[in-house]
Amino acid sequence: MSVGILGAGAFGTALAISIASGRTTVQLWGRSADDMAEQARQRRNPRYLPDAAYPDTLHPTADLAEALGCEVLLLAVPMQRLRDVLRGLDLPPHLPLVACCKGIELATGLGPVRLISSLKPNPAAILTGPSFAQDIAKGLPTALTLACADPLVGTALQHKLSTANIRVYYISDTLGAELGGALKNVMAIACGAAIGAGLGDSARAALLTRGFAEMQRMAHHMGARAETLAGLSGLGDLALTCTSELSRNFRLGLTLGRGESFDKGVTVEGAATARATLDQAKTHGIDMPITQTVVRLLDGTDLHKAMDDLLSRPLKEE
Repeated sequence: MSVGILGAGAFGTALAISIASGRTTVQLWGRSADDMAEQARQRRNPRYLPDAAYPDTLHPTADLAEALGCEVLLLAVPMQRLRDVLRGLDLPPHLPLVACCKGIELATGLGPVRLISSLKPNPAAILTGPSFAQDIAKGLPTALTLACADPLVGTALQHKLSTANIRVYYISDTLGAELGGALKNVMAIACGAAIGAGLGDSARAALLTRGFAEMQRMAHHMGARAETLAGLSGLGDLALTCTSELSRNFRLGLTLGRGESFDKGVTVEGAATARATLDQAKTHGIDMPITQTVVRLLDGTDLHKAMDDLLSRPLKEE
C-alpha cells in the first residue's frame, strides 16, 4: 500500500512517520521545493519535528503527482486552506480523501468532509481524535476515529491507517466527528484563557464540562449522533486540548488570559471555528454562551468582564 499526505506541517509529518514505520510507502508533499529537498537530505522535518527521524519508506516531495499516485490521500492542511487545495487537485475519482484537519470553514460553515463532498466525487473521510504530533512522531500510543459514510471504504481505511502506535476506530457519523474535532478547539481557547488569567483549575473544569454541553447542543441540532460526541473525536479530544500547553488553541487562550500577544504565524483553527460556530448558532437559535465569550475575547473584550457576563447569566437546571 502507498499513502500520500498533503501538508508537511507537524501533524502531517507525524502521521507520515507513524505510517511509514510499518514499511508502508508514504509520499509526504509540501509546497516548498527547497523545504522538501532539505527534509529529504536530513531525513527529518527540521522546522516542526527536528528530533523525529524519517523511516526509509517515507519520501518527502514537492511533486504533487507523486502524492496523487498513491492509494490513499490524507489532507493534512489547515481547514481554512482546504478549499483552495482541493480546487487545485486533478484526482482519479476512486481515490479516497481523508481529511486530517479540524475546523469549520468560516465562509460556508462546512466541515472538512462536507467540503470535500461539495467539490469532489471521491470517497471522503476524516481522521480525528485526541492526538499531538509530538506524541505520534515519538511512537507513543494514541487512538483516533476514522469517520466515513461508506462502511466498506471506512473499514478499509481503518485497517490501512492503523499503525503500531495508532489504533483507529471506525464510525459512519462523519458530521459528529467533524463537529467534535472542530468545537473542542473553541473550548480549549476558553480553558486556556481561564488558566492564563489565574482563574484556577476549578474554572477550567466548569468550562470544559459546560463547553461539552454546548458541543452536544450544536451536534444534536445538526443531526449528529450523541455517542459520537462522547467518543474520541469529541470528549476524548476535548479532554486533551483543554489540559495541555501542547495544544495551540489552549496556548492562544493562555495569551488572551495573560493579555499577551500570540504568534500570528501559528495556525490556530479554533479562532475561525469560533466565529463560524457563533454565526450558525445565531442563525439556528442555539444557546452557545462559551463560544460567544471566546469570540468576544478574540475581538478584544476584557477577560474579566467577559467572565463576569458569563457567570451572571440566569440560573437554570443543568
